[in-house]
Amino acid sequence: MREDVPLAVPRLTAPRPSGSIAAEPRWDVYYAVVFVACLAVVQAGPLDPARRVIATAALAAMVPWYLVLGRPLMKQGGGAESRGTIYLAVLVVLFAVAQSQVASAWFLAFGLLPLCFHLTTMRRAMVFVVVINVIGAALDVWRDPGLPGALIALGILAFAIAFAYVYCRWMARVIEQSLERAALIEQLESTRAELAAAHHQAGVLAERHRLAGEIHDTLAQGFTSIVTLLQAAEASLGPGESGARRHLDLALVTARENLAEARTLVTALTPATLQAGSLGDTVHRVTGTTGAQAGIQAHTEVTGTARRLPTGTEVVLLRVCQEALANVRKHAAARQVSVRLRYADATVRLTVTDDGRGFDPHAANGGYGLKGMLERVRQAGGTIKLTSAPGAGTEVSAEVPG
Repeated sequence: MREDVPLAVPRLTAPRPSGSIAAEPRWDVYYAVVFVACLAVVQAGPLDPARRVIATAALAAMVPWYLVLGRPLMKQGGGAESRGTIYLAVLVVLFAVAQSQVASAWFLAFGLLPLCFHLTTMRRAMVFVVVINVIGAALDVWRDPGLPGALIALGILAFAIAFAYVYCRWMARVIEQSLERAALIEQLESTRAELAAAHHQAGVLAERHRLAGEIHDTLAQGFTSIVTLLQAAEASLGPGESGARRHLDLALVTARENLAEARTLVTALTPATLQAGSLGDTVHRVTGTTGAQAGIQAHTEVTGTARRLPTGTEVVLLRVCQEALANVRKHAAARQVSVRLRYADATVRLTVTDDGRGFDPHAANGGYGLKGMLERVRQAGGTIKLTSAPGAGTEVSAEVPG
């Protein structure tokens, strides 16, 4: 299993709602129905014309106030608490004016109370709820100063405040559950993507191991047998068969070269070398081995703070290093080669530089080695840069996230 895949889904940390939500069309319809009903009641009742005009003007002023400030604040999700407080304060004043002129204007509270929770925090909303209900109850007592009227007003006041509080808690819980479900879905999708990547990586590694085994059991063993047979045939030749001996020598050299290529390919397909130490240690060891085999000076440098990378990332960098060093050994005719492994904050860069004969990257056919490096780095989400010119050496630089 990949080391960077979490074994458990982390605990949800969905933000708690602040008591305000974004506006929805159904709330607009609800407010409009309550407002029209209240306005109809005001117009239908037997009132003094002056009172009716004042109450109607106060109610009418709520419409542009809602469209200009209230509705935009609801679209913002109640993020601007200060502006929401100002909006509700003006709304309470207009409600008090209408209520003071017409007692039935109190029915507008069915629309104002939910609006309080949509525009500010729960604590501030409860303050406005209490103020609105206290205004209504005080005006009722002022109109009917007797004890029965006062008891009825106080009962309505207590019921309205309790209902508003229960409604607020219920709404906050619904919003919180919605946010938790959204966070859970996002984490599940992220985990599913990580698991799919892990399964893909495991499949790639398994296929590489399978190919390594097939090459070892078929091509490598076959070339070993051919080398043995050629050596036996050469030993059986007489002194005068120089022509046949020359052809056998050529065949023996070719068989040995292909055997070495097969063994190199098996080594490239298996990341067992990483188990012996860190990536820097492995790169240092591979570079030293190449220098000893090719008879050239080899230097290794590791900079930055070394850290453990995902296995797939370390394998990609190691393969790029091995392929670049193999090209130096076989084609560059270099006197020295240097390998630099640099750990940055979010990336790791591997650079292989030699002073060999170089080549024209645009004229080269690339071969499988270069294409394989490009494909490996691309699958790891990194980039690779090849710089070379005839007579100026070659530099291969690969950078991957990690």
